[in-house]
Amino acid sequence: MDRGELASFLRSRRERIRPADVGLPAGPRRRTPGLRREEVAQLAFISTEYYTRLEQARGPRPSREVLGGLARALRLSDAERDHLHHLAGAPPSPPSGPPREVRQSILDLLPRLPQTAAIVTSAALEVLAWNDLAAALMEDFSAVPRRERNLVRRVFLGPHREGRRLYGVSDADAFARRAALRLRATAARYPDDPEVTGLVRELRAGSEEFDRLWASHDVVDQPTLRKTFRHPLVGPVTVDCDVLDLTDRDQQVVLHTATPGSSSEEALRLLSVIGTERMDAAR
Repeated sequence: MDRGELASFLRSRRERIRPADVGLPAGPRRRTPGLRREEVAQLAFISTEYYTRLEQARGPRPSREVLGGLARALRLSDAERDHLHHLAGAPPSPPSGPPREVRQSILDLLPRLPQTAAIVTSAALEVLAWNDLAAALMEDFSAVPRRERNLVRRVFLGPHREGRRLYGVSDADAFARRAALRLRATAARYPDDPEVTGLVRELRAGSEEFDRLWASHDVVDQPTLRKTFRHPLVGPVTVDCDVLDLTDRDQQVVLHTATPGSSSEEALRLLSVIGTERMDAAR
């Protein structure tokens, strides 16, 4: 543990944060930039005396829980959080399960894509975030329990009424194969995560198709670059499907876009209006 470097790092990060960034009033008598020590301590759920000692290079080695609280209080980036842990002599431990927290910049991006149905999925194919158009094209993910937002569970164990497997998408069977293979790779990366192991047990017990794919031990498959959704209100919607990997979070941003000037583009525009009207009615 390098107490001097740790103290300098904490002080510099504290001084760069505006009170408004953490929901605190600026007040008329602030003589120094950034937060006060007592404010950081309050946000990190530690005593002001303890935090002051850390900034004065006199404190004992902080625990991982304290470091986590400081990282949240100081709004540290992932790289800064890791640096904090290394300065404190407690390198961050790898996550036991697929990370579920979506980076704020990605959450801010989704609503800025009005003509793109965008979702963020975890390594276990749980839908973690989405924009309004994705909800209109697929389903209102906010209206279903978290466990039902998992696309692997949805494609193998979900409702298949009127042949509409996985939102009536044209590549549902191919997606099922890719989903099983991806979940196998995820289970290998997170062997001790109870949610992942529980999901695998549930799928193997409830789906002969999944159990057969799981037993094949394949781990690689080619994605579908174009697919068609059979939507119950606007009919077929053909979209290009692009995937952006967020390697630091082991997540993916999945983007569905229609060819400009096509009937599918018009259908997406109509869905964006329908989705907005539904939300307004609900409010």
